[in-house]
Amino acid sequence: TDEVVGIVLLLRDVLARSLFEKYQSEFGLLNRVLDAYEPAANRIANTVAVSFVQERERIIRQQQEAIRELSTPVLQVREQLLILPIIGVLDSQRARQVTEQLLRAIRANRAKVVVIDITGVPTIDSTVANHLVQTVDASGLMGASVIITGLSSDIALTLVTIGLDLSKMNAVGDLQGGIEEAERLLGYEVTRTGEQNG
Repeated sequence: TDEVVGIVLLLRDVLARSLFEKYQSEFGLLNRVLDAYEPAANRIANTVAVSFVQERERIIRQQQEAIRELSTPVLQVREQLLILPIIGVLDSQRARQVTEQLLRAIRANRAKVVVIDITGVPTIDSTVANHLVQTVDASGLMGASVIITGLSSDIALTLVTIGLDLSKMNAVGDLQGGIEEAERLLGYEVTRTGEQNG
């Protein structure tokens, strides 16, 4: 992109030199020609440069969106059961993106239960905590029950401190427990590893 802008600027300068050579003996005419030429040439160069910058920014936004989607996959474990493992910092923008992605997956997979595992989230603020509750509510409106797993003590304290209505939130200690609870909700027989039927 820098090369194309450089070529446009070079062509502008070459044409300006040729105009100067052609009209140098007629100074008044040269000034009028340059007065008309320079703004147009600069406008063209500016338009090309702005277009390239906008295209570069568009590509960067697409790449960032792809990275966000890859960083928060919605996984189908079995029919009607999704798991959403969230790892890393969860800010407002990412929380919105996670919600949108989850709701699309609920619809596409006809999910009845979703396990959201936030073991890998170190902390959340009150805005993100509210968004988490809204995600649970929105999932419920789409027919899916949500089980939250991996709540750290800091996150649990944040949820309680800000006074959120946690009555709709089904929280389970760890991911394994969340999957077992989800399977119970779906009517599967759940046996723990190491247990024997007798």
